[in-house]
Amino acid sequence: MDSSSVFANIVRAPEDPILGVTVAYNKDSSPHKLNLGVGAYRTEEGKPLVLNVVRRAEQMLVNDSSRVKEYLPIVGLADFNKLSAKLIFGADSPAIQENRVTTVQCLSGTGSLRVGAEFLARHYHQLVIYIPNPTWGNHTKIFGLAGLSVKAYRYYDPATRGLDFQGLLEDLGAAPSGSIVLLHACAHNPTGVDPTIEQWEQIRQLMRSKGLLPFFDSAYQGFASGSLDADAGSVRMFVADGGECLAAQSYAKNMGLYGERVGALSIVCKTADVASRVESQLKLVIRPMYSNPPIHGASIVATILKDRDMYNEWTVELKAMADRIISMRQQLFDALSARGTPGDWSHIIKQIGMFTFTGLNTEQVAFMTKEYHIYMTSDGRISMAGLSSRTVPHLTDAIHAAVTRVG
Repeated sequence: MDSSSVFANIVRAPEDPILGVTVAYNKDSSPHKLNLGVGAYRTEEGKPLVLNVVRRAEQMLVNDSSRVKEYLPIVGLADFNKLSAKLIFGADSPAIQENRVTTVQCLSGTGSLRVGAEFLARHYHQLVIYIPNPTWGNHTKIFGLAGLSVKAYRYYDPATRGLDFQGLLEDLGAAPSGSIVLLHACAHNPTGVDPTIEQWEQIRQLMRSKGLLPFFDSAYQGFASGSLDADAGSVRMFVADGGECLAAQSYAKNMGLYGERVGALSIVCKTADVASRVESQLKLVIRPMYSNPPIHGASIVATILKDRDMYNEWTVELKAMADRIISMRQQLFDALSARGTPGDWSHIIKQIGMFTFTGLNTEQVAFMTKEYHIYMTSDGRISMAGLSSRTVPHLTDAIHAAVTRVG
């Protein structure tokens, strides 16, 4: 230890539990190694994908010599904000038509959540947020560091590998009036378990009757079912009743813009006047945090969303990604069934989106990593996007061995 450093007392932090999976994977020299930890789409060949429509939009931007690198406003690119609100709330949304929505460009989903959390911590009367158990690992830290008190509500039932709907209603019913509630708009991460439309309606009625404030995290619009409108159904249901809510959007998954860090935070308010005052305060949150957002990724999104042909091309490519994941679910389920692996694996095809919550325990996961070089988070979450027809047999062998040999 170098006692001459003013930082000599710093303790080494643990690896991020999700990103740490990739670090371990990269160190493994086995030719059979498989990374099912990271939440990023892969092709059938196991390669990252840049959408053709994204390449086309970038080419157009590069070829436009009138484009400059000036700072964006604090709230970001105006076209991007307007089009992002339309994408999630619907082109004919009364909230948009009545100017009751304020949208600010943020640094992907994480940044959108953080800006929203900081805003609420400063200006909202109830400093407690309820998040589903389980949820994405970063949620707890994002809201906690912003100054909100983080509590959990029941969500996943390990026995059925489905939704604990009764527990969810009980916990939200017992939450103090005015509490903030984080809701995954679709393709719940990590479980892949979503409420049905009827269940969403019950959740909406309960939350509105208790004055709970919905904060949607929409990281997978169009990526879950293949339909942009269907995947935004839960959010639109809450906006249709005239009530207020927040929505964080990410274009990482649905446009494959992971490293461009493109996202938006929208706050739906009761009146246009409130929305404009809310926006003025959002600027005061953003300015000392990062001044203003980057221009490139948002320009790609705006270019695609405002051109009908490019938008249509995007929806086709997006559906192809969603369909490949759905087909991987079917292939894995079929392979486990054919193998006669003990247990009911139907949850693999019932769950939706990028991830499957396999139900494998920590010991089984460790066994699969050690014996089969398959990497995933210790809670048994696997990224279906990391699978291919070529690797399904290897994963099936590993799951079968883990279930039959490890308790």
